[in-house]
Amino acid sequence: MNSANGYPIGIQTFERIRKENLLYIDKTGYVYRMTHTSGKHFFLSRPRRFGKSLLVSTLESYFKADKELFRGLQIENMEREWTEYPVVLFDFSGGKHQDAGQLRRYIGYMLEEEERRFGIECDAVDENVRLENLITSIYEKEGRQVVVLIDEYDAPLLDVAHQDGQLAILRDVMRNFYSPLKKCERMLRFVFITGITKFSQVSIFSELNNITNISMDNEYAGICGITREELLTQMTADVDELARKLSVGREAAVRLLTENYDGYHFAWPSPDVFNPYSLLNCFSRQKVAGYWFATGTPTFLIEMMRKFGTVPSGIGGVQAKESSFDAPTESMSSIMPLLYQSGYLTIKDYDPQLGLYTLDIPNKEIRIGLYDSLLPNYMETAADEGRVAIAHMSTFINRGDINGALELLKSFLEAVPYCDNTLYEGHYQQMLYLIFALLTDYDIQVEQRTAKGRIDIVLETKTHIYIMELKFDKTAEEALAQINTARYADAFVLKGKKIVKVGINFCVKEERNITEWLTQE
Repeated sequence: MNSANGYPIGIQTFERIRKENLLYIDKTGYVYRMTHTSGKHFFLSRPRRFGKSLLVSTLESYFKADKELFRGLQIENMEREWTEYPVVLFDFSGGKHQDAGQLRRYIGYMLEEEERRFGIECDAVDENVRLENLITSIYEKEGRQVVVLIDEYDAPLLDVAHQDGQLAILRDVMRNFYSPLKKCERMLRFVFITGITKFSQVSIFSELNNITNISMDNEYAGICGITREELLTQMTADVDELARKLSVGREAAVRLLTENYDGYHFAWPSPDVFNPYSLLNCFSRQKVAGYWFATGTPTFLIEMMRKFGTVPSGIGGVQAKESSFDAPTESMSSIMPLLYQSGYLTIKDYDPQLGLYTLDIPNKEIRIGLYDSLLPNYMETAADEGRVAIAHMSTFINRGDINGALELLKSFLEAVPYCDNTLYEGHYQQMLYLIFALLTDYDIQVEQRTAKGRIDIVLETKTHIYIMELKFDKTAEEALAQINTARYADAFVLKGKKIVKVGINFCVKEERNITEWLTQE
């Protein structure tokens, strides 16, 4: 299955994938486990394009007892009864950028579709009354408990997450709609809800006090996405084909995939999870590129980053309690929960004694895409020219010419227009962080911690390690002296690469540019 036609890119229907013999990573073991526990109401949060809708579709086919679709999958040897249940599905992904009236009409449209499908008439206007009538009528008509699947429940809320007033209004509409799920509990076999973010139970599912949130459960850590084990077993032929196309060895191909698309952990301990959308696109197009970000950075994320004053150097490499990054969206005190739940940060480590998680950017694709989306905030109309300059800087650095790269950067910055409100050190510091972080062919770390302090920028190529210290309205000598006094280079000696120390001074008050730099080997 190594042709482009074999990959279900953009296809989220389990039935279609199975009937058309497209690639399916077997997640049915999770489906069996979840549907055979004592719980009845489940919630799962995962980033966009991570397979949530496909999981919902798989559950739909399972509860419809379409046994043939599951032939050859894990669940075939687990399930013995294959009992059919009536399934009601609400997909909120089509309800974006809406006000209360639009949202109510959209909910009404989905209810009407389900009523028509089951041959049920209802003259009520209120969404909660219609949902209760729908569940009750199906239960009485079919003589079986009902399964309710709700996909992307938070889609109508995300675009207004930064608008407290509008968010509260839409939240009340949603809460009213879901309220019958508690009252109808005896008539329900299973309820499954997915979304990107976690809005508090109090605000949305106020009646579902027994909902089970499996988003950070170890046993469900690999329920969405593609784990390393799945990649190396179920997709082993795809890896070999990519290696041939790129003219590299199998290990090098796995390393490329790992650097760009791996690194997600939704619990600890957790298997390594790859971004499924990017991985499938990479195999389909036989090219390593930023596919997830090519679909666009969500507007709500950029708006919330502005609201919280998020700066590039403050993203990643942070420690936090679970309650801090798994917090409800509407009660966030920082951008961290949204970055984690949206897939821009992930769990990298956990200290059980302190109860602290380490969160960081998952991989190269996310780092480059996220920083690139922030570039216009620091370069305004010159962002596109900045991307070109950064690409040319890479050419100089690839030749080991850091002086040429900095000269090019200085020339570019001379032509960048700035507003008066950018006359402060922090603006230029973050802009320089972004520029160096977007040198895509290298390993870049900003504000890297060492035993002696934090290094502003570490740029590592195949042959060199550049240790950079930035000063503002001071001197390059002072910057270089700090590198030497703090002995930053000691942390990299064992890597066996040529170490170059770079002290840079940036003038904020007058030139608004790099005025001088010094290098030392």
